[in-house]
Amino acid sequence: MKQVLQHSPTLNTVLMVESILKKSQEAIKLAELKRRLPKKVMHATLLKILDYLQMSGKILISTKGIIWVYTLREDLNKMISSGIEL
Repeated sequence: MKQVLQHSPTLNTVLMVESILKKSQEAIKLAELKRRLPKKVMHATLLKILDYLQMSGKILISTKGIIWVYTLREDLNKMISSGIEL
């Protein structure tokens, strides 16, 4: 029996991708994300990272691209306190 080893992204790589997506003000295509990364990341590794970020509710992936949607609870509380109650 032959065992296939799967490559897993390192924490540094995940944080690097998160940082680029957080800084982006609009939806970003996968090719543009790859260009903005300071180090090259294997395509399969990048897809695995994006799957994780999407499952954890930090990003949305659409036909327009990838966008960061996660908001820290502190920021959310500030928005709620400064909002208008209906």
